[in-house]
Amino acid sequence: MIRVLLADDHSVVRDGLRRLVEGAGDMTVVAEAADGREAIRKAREISPDVAVVDISMPGLDGLEVVRQILATHPNMPILILTMHEEEQYVVRAIGAGAKGYITKRSAAEQLLQAIRKVHAGGRYLSESASDALAARMAKGGDTGSLMDTLSDREIQVLRALALGRSNREIAEAYSISIKTVDTYRFRLLRKLDLRNNAELTRFAIRNRIVEP
Repeated sequence: MIRVLLADDHSVVRDGLRRLVEGAGDMTVVAEAADGREAIRKAREISPDVAVVDISMPGLDGLEVVRQILATHPNMPILILTMHEEEQYVVRAIGAGAKGYITKRSAAEQLLQAIRKVHAGGRYLSESASDALAARMAKGGDTGSLMDTLSDREIQVLRALALGRSNREIAEAYSISIKTVDTYRFRLLRKLDLRNNAELTRFAIRNRIVEP
């Protein structure tokens, strides 16, 4: 049996995923997590065969979850399951070490195929993710998007600010100083030519970094 960890902040989504996985016959859900820190803790404690992780979760986002899990369990296959189809997310997820990327619009059977494939040592990209990655490669890795000018940490801080997190909360979540958070905020405003947190939030919603 393939032992699976499910990490998604929506309980309804987790319930549906659990039923799907448990009904496959060759895999079982050994743990669930509703936020990034819980996902990291359970992955380290239980050592599942495959971790299925959403990108957009409270606290630490999915990309940071991938990095921190792999820091202690470098051989654990991690599959990203997300609503984001944009190429920058696919590129960043694979760059962080994820073995697969599948969107929530994909057919249920594709998720089971993806779990089996990454568990066997392979990689799996859904059709939309594969198309997005191919488009990025065709452009030589440069799309001209403002998102491409941001580092992973800047995107993490941007998302947290858009969700209304305070500088202190962001600092604690990512183990950085409050002053460093403020530096990232200033850098984001300058790079994106924005004036305040309200405009940062609107930018985050337009680029699907957070849900409206």
